[in-house]
Amino acid sequence: MSLKRMILILCGFYCVMGIMPLFFGDTDYIMNILIMILIWAVVASCWDVIMGFAGIFSFGQVAFYVIGAYSSAILSVSLDIPPVFSIMMAGVITGLFGVLVGLPCLRLAGPYVALVTFAVHMTLVPFLRGPLGRAIGSGGSQGILTIPPIKLFGLAFSSEQLVPFFYLTFSLTIICTLVLVLVIKSYWGTAFLALKDSENFAASLGISAFKYKLMVFALTSFITGLFGALYAHYVGMLSTKMLSMDVFTILMIMMVIGGIGKYPGVVVGAVITVTLSQLLAPLGMYRPLIMGAIVVVLVLFLRDGIISPIIGLLSSRRKVGLVEKSLKVSSKGK
Repeated sequence: MSLKRMILILCGFYCVMGIMPLFFGDTDYIMNILIMILIWAVVASCWDVIMGFAGIFSFGQVAFYVIGAYSSAILSVSLDIPPVFSIMMAGVITGLFGVLVGLPCLRLAGPYVALVTFAVHMTLVPFLRGPLGRAIGSGGSQGILTIPPIKLFGLAFSSEQLVPFFYLTFSLTIICTLVLVLVIKSYWGTAFLALKDSENFAASLGISAFKYKLMVFALTSFITGLFGALYAHYVGMLSTKMLSMDVFTILMIMMVIGGIGKYPGVVVGAVITVTLSQLLAPLGMYRPLIMGAIVVVLVLFLRDGIISPIIGLLSSRRKVGLVEKSLKVSSKGK
């Protein structure tokens, strides 16, 4: 997708999101959905960069999100570090952890990377619930129940002040989205795509697989950790339920709806998935069945997500319009 079209879609999305509190600021239910859309849009975008552009089949995105959340919560609760600083530190910690996970993945490819990263996801639950987790302040099976709100410029940002928290999340989302767009459309993005197509070909162009794979792990895990930390201070409590397959499935649905490597389609995927997930919540056990059925339909009929066909249709109509216009001009000339 061209940079111009990407910016137009993102600007349209954020312009609409930015004015939503003017209409729904008094409705807690809708404001909560809007905040979660912003958070998951960035988390899913990071996964799209590492998997859709760099071609690394990492299944550790939820793990990085949880590491960021727990890191900030532990730093602010156990060490009394102000949340503003603990969130940044959580991003750095998650980024470093992403590099550590990325190192053994450098010699692996395809399903083996998926297995290693998913193993990280699976080992977090026993770690956080076990004696080591309790020793660092994870709260064990009980979790962390009293996470302080973010305090900035004399204001407290938490789930009790939804509109201020929305705009705090909105600001951070725009900054991180700009970073991701610049990365995708820069030499980094070109290097990621080259590595995705063929590492040998990329090496012949002087692109280091070691360097760029570690860079994409560090960048995406850092940003994901930031938003995991932001979520922790938003809800005010954490538990290992964040690592459930339900959360992982929802994130995967965002990718399927938006289209892998079709950024910013994944942002639209986040809007649809979060909204559907909230609307279907009263159905209980039937919600995963419905969401799963949606994924099956999309995989069968819209493998590139829902954005690509729409853009293709608009492009074809534009081409038809240009052809008709040129024919009219040529007929007038005769």
